[in-house]
Amino acid sequence: MNHSSFNSRDCGTCPIRHRAVCSRCEPDELEHLDEIKYYRTYEAGQPVIWAGDPMEFVASVVTGIATLSQTMEDGRTQMVGLLLPSDFIGRPGREIAPFDVVAVTDLTLCCFRKKPFEDLMGSTPSIGTRLLQMTLDELDSAREWMLVLGRKTAREKIASLLLIIARRDAALYKRLPADGMAFDLPLTREAMADYLGLTLETVSRQISALKKSGVIQLQGKRQVHIPDLQRLVSETGDDLDGGPIF
Repeated sequence: MNHSSFNSRDCGTCPIRHRAVCSRCEPDELEHLDEIKYYRTYEAGQPVIWAGDPMEFVASVVTGIATLSQTMEDGRTQMVGLLLPSDFIGRPGREIAPFDVVAVTDLTLCCFRKKPFEDLMGSTPSIGTRLLQMTLDELDSAREWMLVLGRKTAREKIASLLLIIARRDAALYKRLPADGMAFDLPLTREAMADYLGLTLETVSRQISALKKSGVIQLQGKRQVHIPDLQRLVSETGDDLDGGPIF
């Protein structure tokens, strides 16, 4: 773990400002947050915290991606979530980390010392309101993933994951998802396989099939281009009237 003087130290220029836990804060409230915040950076593969460790901070993901996973008694590990830019790590009032958090890519966190953050929540309703909204969004996403992992085909799983990342990438840059959009795929195929409960061979085969049928285009090693967004949506197997919750 490295300490960082991240170049967006000023909250006003932070790339996740409009989506983070502080998004509703007034200037004077941001000043209070600034007094208790610091940045940490992690290299790909580095642990942020292990399940069972004391939580001394809470944090927002500024750049990069991390995984949430849980290890069973026999040593098997299940990835249970992805943390993307603007997602929140930790729970006020909870002393122990419930999951392993590991950096998938190089990762930058905006951290807040836990006790001062909890105190600030009591005097700053906008933080508590935003955190509640983010928690409810997280619950919606978890319910959607129950469907993805439990009932969808391999092709639908891959399409669903690509759609989630595409929509989150668009939201981060304050854009609406649209035909012709492109984004960098932040996960390796191995990580996708782990997260979706598939083999590496299946992931590679399904990505190739989506590419061959023109649903996606691949540019370079990681960039994904979506010529027709609605066609990708149709590949997820979701009800097109209601639409997926992401």
